[in-house]
Amino acid sequence: MALKLDSEIRQEQIAQAALAVVAQHGVRRLSIASVARLVGVVPSALYRHFKSKDAIIDTVMRLVRERLLENVRVVTGTVSDPLEQLRVLLSRHVQFIKENQALPRVLFSEAVYEGRLGRRRAIFGTIQSYLACVADIVRRGQAEGRIRKDLDPDTVSVMFLGLIQPAAILWHMSEGEFDVVQHSERAWTIFADTLRER
Repeated sequence: MALKLDSEIRQEQIAQAALAVVAQHGVRRLSIASVARLVGVVPSALYRHFKSKDAIIDTVMRLVRERLLENVRVVTGTVSDPLEQLRVLLSRHVQFIKENQALPRVLFSEAVYEGRLGRRRAIFGTIQSYLACVADIVRRGQAEGRIRKDLDPDTVSVMFLGLIQPAAILWHMSEGEFDVVQHSERAWTIFADTLRER
């Protein structure tokens, strides 16, 4: 069990190193050798955990799914008000993107999906799961009289994601000059006002 845990921790460290390589050089420059250099080991050591660069990318995608859904679990487990849950979830999502600058490059790179329909479907499935969680929060808010009942929860969930993704792209394209945190806070004020039951 301890060996399995050590292996999982090591795989996560390697996946984080892969994201750092992508952040600096892009997806096409990602290789076992470049990740090994960053981790401080010889490439053969990485092959004990990953068979290929593709296997590393798949682990990065898995980590994205786990982190997004963990954010939902934490927020819904610690915050009771549905509107506040959405606000805190937005804040955590923005922080997740800021801590993983390479994510937009990985998630929106055709090089990651070329000839890999399964990977494309997997990340789409991740986004769908996340949106379903957001829609559930909206439904709870409607049931509690906190969120307008005339709004479709699935549409609201996509709009919620829209508070984040365009801003994340602008932040990424400007190399951090666009203030994604300030944008998300201002956008939330407008969004929340639209959602609130009068």
